[in-house]
Amino acid sequence: LGETVQILEKCEGKYDVWKMCLFGIFPVNYIHLKKAVVSNRGQYETVVPLEDTVITEVTATLQEWSVLWKQLYVKHKIDLFYKLRHVMNELIDLRRQLLSGHLTQDQVREVKRHLTVRLDWGNEHLGLDLVPRKDFEVVDSDQISVSDLYKMHLSSRHSVQQSTSQVDTIRPRHGEACRLPVPHHFFLSLKSFTYNTIGEDADVFFFLYDVREGKQISERFLVRLNKNGGPKNPEKIDRMCALFTDLSSKDMKKDLYIVAHVIRLGRMLLNDSRKGPSHLHYRRPYGCAVLSIMDVIPSISELKEEKDFVLKVYTCNNENEWFQIHENIIRKSSTKYTAPSSNYGLIISLQLLHGEMEQIRREYPMIFNRGIAVTRKIGFPDVIMPGDIRNDLYLTLEKGDFERGGKSVQKNIEVTMYVLYADGEILKECISLGSGEPSRSVYHSFVLYHSNSPRWGEVIKLPIPIDRFRGSHLRFEFRHCSTKDKGEKKLFGFAFTPLMRDDGTTLSDDIHELYVYKCDENSTFNNHALYLGLPCCKEDYNGCPNIPSSLIFQRSTKESFSISTQLSSTKLTQNVDLLALLKWKAYPDRVMDILGRLRHVSGEEIVKFLQDILDTLFVILDDNTEKYGLLVFQSLVFIINLLRDSKYFHFRPVMDTYIQKHFAGALAYKELIRCLKWYMDRSAELVRQDHIQEAMRALEYLFKFIVQSRILYSRATCGMEEEQFRANIQELFQSIRFVLSLDSRSSETLIFTQAALLNSFPAIFDELLQMFTVQEVAEFVRGTLGSMPSTVHIGQSMDVVKLQSIARTVDSRLFSFSESRRILLPVVLHHIHLHLRQQKELLICSGILSSIFSIIKTSSVETDVIEEVEMMVESLLDVLLQTLLTIMSKSQSQEAVRGQRCPQCTAEITGEYVSCLLSLLRQMSDTHFQHLLDNFQSKDELKEFLLKIFCVFRNLMKMTVFPRDWMVMRLLTSNIIVTTVQYLSPALHKNFTETDFDFKVWNSYFSLSVLFINQPSLQLESITPAKRKKILDKYGDMRVMMAYELFTMWQNLGEHKIHFIPGMIGPFLGVTLVPQPEVRNIMIPIFHDMMDWEQRKNGNFKQVEAELIDKLDSLVSEGKGDENYRELFNLLLLEKIEQETWRETGVSFVTSVTRLMERLLDYRDCMKGDETENKKIGCTVNLMNFYKSEINKEEMYIRYIHKLCDMHLQAENYTEAAFTLLLYCELLQWEDRPLREFLHYPSQTEWQRKENLCRKIIHYFNKGKSWEFGIPLCRELALQYESLYDYQSLSWIRKMEATYYDNIMEQQRLEPEFFRVGFYGRKFPFFLRCLVHVTLSSFCRMLGVGLENHTKGGGSPCNQLPPLLI
Repeated sequence: LGETVQILEKCEGKYDVWKMCLFGIFPVNYIHLKKAVVSNRGQYETVVPLEDTVITEVTATLQEWSVLWKQLYVKHKIDLFYKLRHVMNELIDLRRQLLSGHLTQDQVREVKRHLTVRLDWGNEHLGLDLVPRKDFEVVDSDQISVSDLYKMHLSSRHSVQQSTSQVDTIRPRHGEACRLPVPHHFFLSLKSFTYNTIGEDADVFFFLYDVREGKQISERFLVRLNKNGGPKNPEKIDRMCALFTDLSSKDMKKDLYIVAHVIRLGRMLLNDSRKGPSHLHYRRPYGCAVLSIMDVIPSISELKEEKDFVLKVYTCNNENEWFQIHENIIRKSSTKYTAPSSNYGLIISLQLLHGEMEQIRREYPMIFNRGIAVTRKIGFPDVIMPGDIRNDLYLTLEKGDFERGGKSVQKNIEVTMYVLYADGEILKECISLGSGEPSRSVYHSFVLYHSNSPRWGEVIKLPIPIDRFRGSHLRFEFRHCSTKDKGEKKLFGFAFTPLMRDDGTTLSDDIHELYVYKCDENSTFNNHALYLGLPCCKEDYNGCPNIPSSLIFQRSTKESFSISTQLSSTKLTQNVDLLALLKWKAYPDRVMDILGRLRHVSGEEIVKFLQDILDTLFVILDDNTEKYGLLVFQSLVFIINLLRDSKYFHFRPVMDTYIQKHFAGALAYKELIRCLKWYMDRSAELVRQDHIQEAMRALEYLFKFIVQSRILYSRATCGMEEEQFRANIQELFQSIRFVLSLDSRSSETLIFTQAALLNSFPAIFDELLQMFTVQEVAEFVRGTLGSMPSTVHIGQSMDVVKLQSIARTVDSRLFSFSESRRILLPVVLHHIHLHLRQQKELLICSGILSSIFSIIKTSSVETDVIEEVEMMVESLLDVLLQTLLTIMSKSQSQEAVRGQRCPQCTAEITGEYVSCLLSLLRQMSDTHFQHLLDNFQSKDELKEFLLKIFCVFRNLMKMTVFPRDWMVMRLLTSNIIVTTVQYLSPALHKNFTETDFDFKVWNSYFSLSVLFINQPSLQLESITPAKRKKILDKYGDMRVMMAYELFTMWQNLGEHKIHFIPGMIGPFLGVTLVPQPEVRNIMIPIFHDMMDWEQRKNGNFKQVEAELIDKLDSLVSEGKGDENYRELFNLLLLEKIEQETWRETGVSFVTSVTRLMERLLDYRDCMKGDETENKKIGCTVNLMNFYKSEINKEEMYIRYIHKLCDMHLQAENYTEAAFTLLLYCELLQWEDRPLREFLHYPSQTEWQRKENLCRKIIHYFNKGKSWEFGIPLCRELALQYESLYDYQSLSWIRKMEATYYDNIMEQQRLEPEFFRVGFYGRKFPFFLRCLVHVTLSSFCRMLGVGLENHTKGGGSPCNQLPPLLI
């Protein structure tokens, strides 16, 4: 199901189909037609469906998983079984969505992200290969450099581990801008307010509160409710929601709370109907609720939907504490508020969103369809977006102090506020109590009962139009709200403040204590000029001391009223210095002072007036270049560096737009070049270089201004003074080179200057390309990079900066031109070569090399690529090899010391440099290899190179540079290695075969070839058929390729083959055991060659025979080899030997080895299978006897004696274990001949080893109650001790012997019962067929069940045979 078939014809409701050489017929409804592309037509053609590659991958992966999923159940991995089933169902559903074709681009991307996350999760948990991806799609390793492929593997691994989102697959290049902070937003929706005791309309205000700062950080969101708890406006049912925007990551770490203030609208006292008439409604404080954002973030951060929370509403015990009720609740000052009697309160839902507002609108359109109220942060966010026009004045009613006025009780004071224009007109809809409700023209504060010193703390937003701001003022009227029957509101005073001062600046962000003027209900405010001439506050009073006392309004000196303001405006300023700059012509004598004070203006003010400030600066520059040039230059540098701050980084496009469309300083370039050169030339003289460093950091935009200015001048004058401009740029670059060439070791300030210059330098390339050719700019850059001192003469910090500058140069657009690379590549490679030689800053160097390889891989001009690769081979290949050998050596030593993999940093560097080396080798062609080999001055140099590269390749296969599941990377690595070896083999044969034969190089080559063929990643037999076909289609079987290469090189050795006998017998034998028929056919004849050459030299092939038998035993016991190999080994070698003069000994040897293999395979199968212990013992005895009697391999014989002994001990057959060890003991003599360390025996004399064995055998006889057999050994040991006068040991052994006699007489033992057992039939293992054994009855009982199945094949069960009396 799901396989691809090719349709040949359709007839009568059925399809004839063909697939992989198989023909068949299917019903039509079993086939789904898909458009496809067929490549490589014929027997091995490939059919690729014309569909999204992610869909194709999901289909193939599900087919692969389905097999493994069933196996999980069989293996009882139930938890993973159910998890995988769930993921597979999700994949099927997501695939269906993708196939529907009804998704938007953003939805398609999101679905693909979910698909790839699940695919990677399943592959990891099933132990399958990691899939490298880019933009959710599988990458083609042929289309990218090895370095990029390595980074994609790292990125995919990170993505799998995170299991959240797919990260970009290639690390950001060095020249890319830093990431902008991601804003966060809180979506809040009021579901209901379950209150039972108010019974009046209510306003609920939500806002964000910072506990540590003790201030409100957001606007208020207002919800108006009726007395039943529903929205006052019926249209707002289920639409009472707000979005609190522009929270930074820093804000999210603060101790923020969501605060809700409930203000009721009704009687003065809730439960007293006598207090005031029913028709008058006052705004009165009722209750407050809070919710900690830090507590709820963990539960909502990962959710894609809203989550509900209940907020208890607490009431204030003392209204004078209302302004800080939320703080009291947060601090749990329970004496100052009253908790509700039940769990009723505000039910809200929250959701945390991330990203820019445009992104939020795209991803969550349903939120904005609900009439959401966007509730902004007070003040500007961390990142001010261009075009974000605001003009909001936030006013906080702080407090008031009023006289009692002869009353016995304190007043109930209400503040009424108006915004009035210069002509006295009340501005309409300029007061906002909170988002979510329309603005109004008049504001009434809430009333605190009986308080002459009320503190409100209520924040109101005043969205006043910019054109109405100048001349407008605020008027605050104070009224006492009587609670008598009439319920009068009596006016007793007022205060006011203008919004803009006479100097043009707005009201400062501060607390303002306003004067309170007396008045009454009969007072008229129709003529506002009557009070605007009065001082509004102390500062205003100091400005107009001569105030007549005969005015209508008299100030109440004992009363005061305080407000605080904060302006969030992109058009109005509170800064005097900025206004002075913009109106500089009014102060011609102060221009130099005004320019100097620009540095004291805040960044927010500068970016708001960026274009106006820049226009002003260049007008001043044109007015008097000689006088103001340097100050204008410094001011321009200050503004440019201000835009480097992340808070204003998004204003860089504003600056770019200004330069391209609004900048008009056609003559400015001359002065800018002059000032920049003047700064650089003075860098060697000055001790303090702050101004110079700032100018270096601003280099990019200075050059933008210079180039645009020159373009304007050239356009206006038809290209006049072009040569002069070029000469000025040349001189400027001479100054740049001068700065970089200075010795900075003794001057820390100079180091910072050079670092600032190097950091900014790559950013000017694009500007230069507008005025100069690619070659000219490349020459500028080459001269500059070449002027930097070598790494020997500068410190480590400058090393890093220098390399980072080179890295950004390589990542720049300039380097993408082949014409510039031809010029720049030599100097770049020179610096990298120096660092690699000294093993400095390896990680940065690897990043530069990766970028170069990536660019070269994608280059379309083949001739340029050939030349560039040639340069890289000459400069880097040798030093890359040396660097890798050093890194790998450190890695191995650390691994040996720590007993674990090398640290992450070393592993990362190793991977980076391996990928760089592989990228270079992959780019090399026949010509490059030929030039490389021809350029070696001597054979010693060639030998050193070959040894290095072979060693690196061997380490690649031995070390875990790439994890096991990086199959794509491992296969590509193997392909590059085998290709490189094919190029280098002729040079090895040509230079080191005849008289100049070098064993070390050849041995290194053979070791590499053997390791390569035995790589686990190339053993295709252990992988699924689909994966095997995919690998064979792409690379072929690389084991066969290397085997042919190995065999050819072996044949080229001639008489020098004898040097590798017996050393290479074991490795070659391991290669022949690889389960690949073609490899076996190629490699097995080499053993004939070895036998032949040893026969010629020594007259026999004993070495070959001994080594082959030794290695064969260990390799087969490791699981290698099979019956097919045994037959092929026998067939091929007998065929080769047939023509030899030493045919008889050869045939005998091959026959012996073949028979040994039969026994070894039987032994291995028996040990791995569920056979009985006695059957395993019988198999071991058979193999042990073969080593002793047929091929006389005493060492192997002894090994299997101990294996047999261990089996007997495990089965608690102690007597049999003793007799087994006795076989070894009988091979030893009572002599002092030294014996080497062997098995678990230390180095000792033969006498000592035999003594230890005898003691152990005696011990086993005792445990097996076979004392009769232990007594002769006791006597033998006694004779030895007596001859050596070791009377202590003699006493011990004699006592042991006496004890054994006592045991024979006194201990009870069961008499053993023996049976004769025969094995007849082909179903028995080879070593048991036609054999008859005499064995214990316990063995027969154990064998009974096992032999039942063999009886039908001719076996005779033991209970049918007569006993044999012993």
